[in-house]
Amino acid sequence: MDPNSVKSTLSNLAFGNVMAAAARDYQKELLAQGKAQASNSNNEEVDLDELMDDPELEKLHADRIAALKKEAEKREAMKRQGHGEYREITEGDFLGEVTGSEKVICHFYHHEFYRCKIVDKHLKTLAPKHLDTKFIKLDAENAPFFVTKLGIKTLPCVVLFRKGVATDRLVGFQDLGGKDDFSTKTLEILLTKKGIISEKKEEEEDEYDESRRRSVRSSINIDSDSD
Repeated sequence: MDPNSVKSTLSNLAFGNVMAAAARDYQKELLAQGKAQASNSNNEEVDLDELMDDPELEKLHADRIAALKKEAEKREAMKRQGHGEYREITEGDFLGEVTGSEKVICHFYHHEFYRCKIVDKHLKTLAPKHLDTKFIKLDAENAPFFVTKLGIKTLPCVVLFRKGVATDRLVGFQDLGGKDDFSTKTLEILLTKKGIISEKKEEEEDEYDESRRRSVRSSINIDSDSD
């Protein structure tokens, strides 16, 4: 027999053996993976069944429900105190309003001043977003006593109160870039830095934005129905 032919035959046989061994190994690996997945699936089912009766999980759930209920009650109490909206008050209401809440933002304005209307627009947007803080406005012309008492000389003037004490103020737009076209976000960041409003978490932002979108859609639908 031709030596080269013998060598070729042996080589082919060796290659065939290698491929057969590889195929067996691959099949074993697939079987092992299948068993592992089945085992994991069974374990997950057992774990879930155990979790359903886990007293610690039940306690966490009960605590979460209690926290949500407490937060809802707090929000309702805040709304009863005038939080959640940007309201106009009178000089006679002033002391009761600023001492009745821990954090209060009061805009002293003049109805003919264009910049006061810009402040109105931004505070009206922020009020429902920051429920922990009360947002109010007071006509400076109709509140001479407190304008003098607080030393207000330039309008718009936004005075920040904590527990009934005036702790800071924004006079004109000097802290907002000195321009009329500052954004609501710019004012929000400044008020956050001053500690009169709390920084909003991302999920709270998303919830607020979705609420505003629903409100806009609702108002559009109402308008379209009335036409």
